[in-house]
Amino acid sequence: MRPGEVFSQDEIRELRQRSDWIGGLLVLHAWGAIFAAMALFVLWPNPLTFLAAAMLIGGRQLGLAILMHDAAHGLLFRTRRFNEFAGQWLCAYPVVTDLRLYRPYHLKHHRFTQQDNDPDLVLSAPFPITGKSLRRKVLRDLSGRTAFTRRRQQFAMAWGEGGMPWRERWARLKTGGLIGAAAVNLALLALLGAAGCWWLYPALWLLPLATWYQLISRVRNIAEHAMVPDNDDPLRNTRTTYAGWIIRALLAPYWVNYHLEHHLLLFVPCYRLPKAHRLLLAKGYGSKMEVRKSYAEVLRLAASAASEGGGSSGSPAGGGMKTAHI
Repeated sequence: MRPGEVFSQDEIRELRQRSDWIGGLLVLHAWGAIFAAMALFVLWPNPLTFLAAAMLIGGRQLGLAILMHDAAHGLLFRTRRFNEFAGQWLCAYPVVTDLRLYRPYHLKHHRFTQQDNDPDLVLSAPFPITGKSLRRKVLRDLSGRTAFTRRRQQFAMAWGEGGMPWRERWARLKTGGLIGAAAVNLALLALLGAAGCWWLYPALWLLPLATWYQLISRVRNIAEHAMVPDNDDPLRNTRTTYAGWIIRALLAPYWVNYHLEHHLLLFVPCYRLPKAHRLLLAKGYGSKMEVRKSYAEVLRLAASAASEGGGSSGSPAGGGMKTAHI
């Protein structure tokens, strides 16, 4: 489906407009929300504010990953050098990923969505699964096991084989994004230490990153491609999921829930996706699109398999869960 078959040229021009100001405000909003959540617990320290702060920070950590995703498409900033710098140093490195490595992988996923050569297709196989299996995954995420496994694999890939010359190993670690990620995280620790609250780094940065961030990344990824009705239909091989303001704050930041619109219109910045959705509905495409009312509805579908083997006869086939990529 070509955008010109659905939208007028004026609509396309309006949807594709990028803004350095809006991109900068989104990055500022993500970090402002993170520091505000930390301040909430510092000012009113109790279990409830700690839990709220951890969930809000985990949600904004995912928000940084979403903004990095926009930068991978060249959409976060209109100015290329701003886009690359902010996407890497302010969005990707803080959550221990790398814009340069992510971009080619992700663009291949877009080119071959739900097809045999989609690099994320292998993650579709488990769904739907049983409720018991989904609960095990949730427990792994919230216990930190998922994060530990990912970081160990990431480090092992970057470290390389034993006996490698140190110069080559350093280059691999740098190329793998670990040196940049370490530098940014050390800077964050130093900043919090200078404010007299160094303990916020392990308690309200690393802990949310290792727990809540992992869980909501899984939930969001399930919603995007798992159990889609038709792998070959661009309106039905990707899903948009409606979300209220609380869910947007904790689970689906920066309009990431409009994933169908993003796949249809790769040139549209995240903040214009809601308008793209409204235009599609106004043009009569609503009944043809894979849209769900809530993330809870999607999770019920994901846990609808009758046995550990998956494939409940009452659930749509296909789809995928991406646990590491956006």
